[in-house]
Amino acid sequence: MSIEVRLVQTPKDLRTFIQVPFSIYKDSPFWVPPLVFDELNSLRKDKNPAFEFSDAEYWIAYKDGVPVGRIAGIVNRRAMEKWGNKDARFGWIDFIEDFEVAKALVGTVEAWARSKGMEGLAGPLGFTDLDREGMLVEGFGELGTLATIYNHPYYPEYLSRLGYAKEVDWVEYEVKTPKSIPEKALRVQELISKRSGIRLYEWKSKKDLIRRYAPAIFDLINESYAKLYGTFVLTRAQIQAYIDQYLGFVDPRFLKVVVDSEDKLVCFAICMPSLSRALQKARGALLPFGWFHLLRALRNPRTVDMYLVAVRSDWANRGAVAFLMTSLAESCIRAGVQTNETNPELETNVEVQSIWKDFDRRQHKRRRAFRKAL
Repeated sequence: MSIEVRLVQTPKDLRTFIQVPFSIYKDSPFWVPPLVFDELNSLRKDKNPAFEFSDAEYWIAYKDGVPVGRIAGIVNRRAMEKWGNKDARFGWIDFIEDFEVAKALVGTVEAWARSKGMEGLAGPLGFTDLDREGMLVEGFGELGTLATIYNHPYYPEYLSRLGYAKEVDWVEYEVKTPKSIPEKALRVQELISKRSGIRLYEWKSKKDLIRRYAPAIFDLINESYAKLYGTFVLTRAQIQAYIDQYLGFVDPRFLKVVVDSEDKLVCFAICMPSLSRALQKARGALLPFGWFHLLRALRNPRTVDMYLVAVRSDWANRGAVAFLMTSLAESCIRAGVQTNETNPELETNVEVQSIWKDFDRRQHKRRRAFRKAL
């Protein structure tokens, strides 16, 4: 039984690359399919602004002529310049339970990275920190999310056998919506607002939100995420792409924007109703009936996924985050939301994890970026 690793060269190859995990996880109740058009926008060199400063190639592994694995190799020059290393990235990695398939795929990317003058290979990582990243190492029996990678338990085992070691870990929490907001918390929220002048920006129109605060939201991401692993300053073209991706489908109930007395952005939380079950039913496609499942999930959520939270540095210890979380909790109570998925947080990011300290929570997933010196 021969294994062949082929370079993705045509649009048809790219669609095959995107479809590989659909067969690997066809019987998994935990894997959440991506939206195919989102994958195309990320992987096509004429669509993703990250290609202005990145090189990337994709490969598919075939066993007896059948696709059985895939991997992407990425060289991000802006990230290397910021962090002072020569590490390539690997991402979009999937393979059947066959060590030789994994070995062939990873070996191919290692050879490509060496040919580019790289000294290390790390991943799973995307083009930016806002792409899916981190291989699941705990929580294989938990439902995945649109924003995260799901993988079988043998994935990290195979990477370890191939000489890869932990670079960083992210943890995730399931946070239960409280039955009510304590009177004390509401009084504190009112006091913070009176003393500091901050308030919730009550937006009704997506166009108005995007016009007034979208650039400021991503400028704040650039500022507050600057020290986090793998990050770098997003370009204007990338910011526009992420505005289209994140803010095109937002719900006024779950995107919270807090501003100061001069209407300048203080902090925000971008959350969305969980689309996990809907995407499983849609199989990653909007047509013919995928849109119906997604609309139902958006209207009557029982779980909300927390995508991005950031606070201006001069407001970090002045109660702004508590103000933000109380407002979000109130919306979740009114909407009948039962649980909230925090999505990945670096295990060393105690500031973010402290947000959940007063909530009923459980740390239910852990994911890891691996690295190997070349």
